Amino acid sequence: MRHQRHTKKLGRNTSHRRALLRNLVTSLIMEERLETTPAKAKAMRPHVEKMITLGKRGDLSARRLAGSYLMTRESVSRLFETVAPRFGDRSGGYLRIIHKGWRVGDGAATCYIELLGSEKVIEAKRAKRAEIRTKRQDEVRKQMEEEQAAAAAEQGGSDEEKK
Repeated sequence: MRHQRHTKKLGRNTSHRRALLRNLVTSLIMEERLETTPAKAKAMRPHVEKMITLGKRGDLSARRLAGSYLMTRESVSRLFETVAPRFGDRSGGYLRIIHKGWRVGDGAATCYIELLGSEKVIEAKRAKRAEIRTKRQDEVRKQMEEEQAAAAAEQGGSDEEKK
């Protein structure tokens, strides 16, 4: 029984678990949305909420505490400049966990964990990716047409030589 055991161990030793949670929190702050297992999502929730609370404080001490936990300087600056101001009037509950389904390889349950209000950011990323994808498809299409035209001209030239 797990009476008065407050930490989910996630099948890892202490250093591995701490590194995993730090990486997940850093990635969530940078990407706004992650796909992971529900156990990991529930284990990382208090850490993310603490980081956002530090970001809302905004002083030098809070910045140093966040910098000691997060893995990159970019994530610290993003936390204090974009993520935390979004939650200025909220006093907690900054995350949403959405159950997705089961993973194909091992059948593990998966879920999305995302920051509230990240819909606009995710939609902008999706639109940017779609724009890049269509541009790449147009370039490939033009290249194929040019190759076909060159091949047709070459065949036409070789047909005239035969006559």
